[in-house]
Amino acid sequence: MNINFEYHNVTASERLEILAAQKLTKLEGKYDFMINADVYFKRENTSNDTSGKICSIRVNTPGPTLFAECSSGAFEASIAKVITELKSQLQKRKDKMQMH
Repeated sequence: MNINFEYHNVTASERLEILAAQKLTKLEGKYDFMINADVYFKRENTSNDTSGKICSIRVNTPGPTLFAECSSGAFEASIAKVITELKSQLQKRKDKMQMH
């Protein structure tokens, strides 16, 4: 699976890329119909310490594209929440594919 990374108002981080790639690779092992993924890291100007670091992931699969986005105080926490959301979406997609 090909993974593309984009940064908006954030400096590129190899550590974040490795973390996101590991989690996406783990998902791909369970959901082999994933084609590729686009990961976006954004920083939002906010005075709140518990939000503002946004991670968005778009996963291309057969059929509609899956998308999840989460904001928290750290990119690592945002990645974990987004992966959890994607996991539930992928499971629903897998269940639909098996029914046909």
